[in-house]
Amino acid sequence: MLKKALVTGSSVGIGRAIALDLASKGFDVAFHYNQSAKAANQAAQEAAIYGVKSIALQADVTKPEQAKSLVENAVQKLEGLSVVVNNVGNFLGKPTSEISITEWQEVIDSNLNSNFYVTTAALPYLKAANGARIINFACAHAQNVVARKTNTAYVIAKTGIIIYSKSLAQEVIKDKITVNVVSPGIAENSFDIEEMIPKLPAKRPATLQEINHAVWFFINPDSDYITGQIVEVSGGWNL
Repeated sequence: MLKKALVTGSSVGIGRAIALDLASKGFDVAFHYNQSAKAANQAAQEAAIYGVKSIALQADVTKPEQAKSLVENAVQKLEGLSVVVNNVGNFLGKPTSEISITEWQEVIDSNLNSNFYVTTAALPYLKAANGARIINFACAHAQNVVARKTNTAYVIAKTGIIIYSKSLAQEVIKDKITVNVVSPGIAENSFDIEEMIPKLPAKRPATLQEINHAVWFFINPDSDYITGQIVEVSGGWNL
């Protein structure tokens, strides 16, 4: 398998952990950032310790032309592309009736539209890789269509990710590309971790390494018959 990966939103948090994990497994990695240039460059330097090519690339992936440019730059500098992890996505916690038009658009753009823009731009290169992976990020319980209290726009975007991923998976398996979804619950870097821990059946958040494990399960060369699937890393929360 060609070992060339682009991870969006990988200057910090979950994206950074995934990109570093892939570097440790021998992947050349493009770290993407929008505003966190210093953190992205530091992460790329850390990845280089593994003897791989690692670069930091800036783009606002809510803009189609910048998403396309990001992919093209990654392909040029890494000399190919076989893995795309779409991790970008802003959270909004607000009662449904109080969400502004601007807030709605920002959440849909960052979580759903950016995923579509990056993936669409990457598909020709992934087809050329002769065996590729797309990993998209939803959230625990996003596949269940129920009322939401304060995260309606966010979950709508994540449910859209699941439908998009399944639809695309069915089309591109003929091109040796799999498309799967990782859906974290509360992670160790979540902003509301102290408030949420008592509500979690496991009484602890997911570690970043546990999320890495789910991502690698789908990327692993032995998983090339697994596509259109969702793995929740949520410790039994919201089942």
